[in-house]
Amino acid sequence: MNTFRDYYNNVVKLTFKDHFFSKEPKHVWVICNYRDKWLLTRHKDRGIEFPGGKVEEGETAEQAAIREVMEETGGAVGQLNYVGQYHVSGKGGTVIKNVYYAIIDELIDQPTYFETFGPVLLEAVPDNVQNNSKYSFIMKDDVLTHCMKKIMREYRS
Repeated sequence: MNTFRDYYNNVVKLTFKDHFFSKEPKHVWVICNYRDKWLLTRHKDRGIEFPGGKVEEGETAEQAAIREVMEETGGAVGQLNYVGQYHVSGKGGTVIKNVYYAIIDELIDQPTYFETFGPVLLEAVPDNVQNNSKYSFIMKDDVLTHCMKKIMREYRS
């Protein structure tokens, strides 16, 4: 288990064990790849980030991940892989979030991208993302670092 502090100094615990903190997490985050580029979205308030959000009533975390990717980027998920789960303890309570790695089959123009401005394609996620004001706070802790290492090792070798 990896323990560290996030952008807001909350304690974060990240594990790659299967649903270690919860079998039914209420949040998802999806690291997406489309044609060898990273597919992110530009959130209207937070900046550039990988898509994600809340699991809705009657929905599994996997269904939420697929829906959030489509809503925020227009990406049709072809393959979804569970990466890990993290637990954040903060002033606003506890958040448990599944992290997935998705291979996107196609990008489909959407009439709306909800709370985002739609897809952002990158050749690489910048090394200095922690200090880059264009990027969301969600991208600025070690969850991204550890998950990207696991994805590169297990899915992109």
